[in-house]
Amino acid sequence: MTIRLLPTDIDNYAADYTTPAMQPLPALTRETHIKTGMGQMLSGHVQGALLQMLSKMIKPKYILELGTFTGYSAICLAQGLAEGGSLHTIEADEELYDIAAKYFTEAGLREKIVQHTGKAAEVIPTIGVQFDLVFIDADKVNYVQYYEQVLPMVPPGGFILADNVLYEGEVVQPVEEQSKNAKAMHRFNRHVQQDVRVEHVLLPVRDGIMIVRKR
Repeated sequence: MTIRLLPTDIDNYAADYTTPAMQPLPALTRETHIKTGMGQMLSGHVQGALLQMLSKMIKPKYILELGTFTGYSAICLAQGLAEGGSLHTIEADEELYDIAAKYFTEAGLREKIVQHTGKAAEVIPTIGVQFDLVFIDADKVNYVQYYEQVLPMVPPGGFILADNVLYEGEVVQPVEEQSKNAKAMHRFNRHVQQDVRVEHVLLPVRDGIMIVRKR
């Protein structure tokens, strides 16, 4: 996300009145900015705290994350894991594996997080676990496909979270002015809205998070 959807002072106020990021997230943030040049892809302080809070509320046994990046969101989500639970996270870029693994270890989560490298659509069927919580934050054009893949793996009462559903605010622009990713996000939002199998709410936090609960 490169465009702030809320005024900067409101964003800053929200951050000031949110529990500080746990260790080692500040160091992870710095290294991500330095080594990848794509720090805007991190969940960040407020969204990370929201993911952590939701996970603690749900207390999932198993979590699936599509799009590890450097591990920020996985560390946040793993905080709510039930006893003996685990988080499976999938990343297509194998060069990011070591950075994420390093911080999973520093966060004391090495034994709770299982890293997968490859295309999400191909890896998902190989895991063979029912997930109480799924976080979709991968390539935008395939969100509907991922959603349909994981929904049967989520039990009734389970949750799917989808990131970037406002796509820098482009989703409310005329269709001809939307980028390919914005069109994909609008298509995904409409798909969820029309799905009678779920109930959902779109939160305008950071770049937008869709919270979906399977009926």
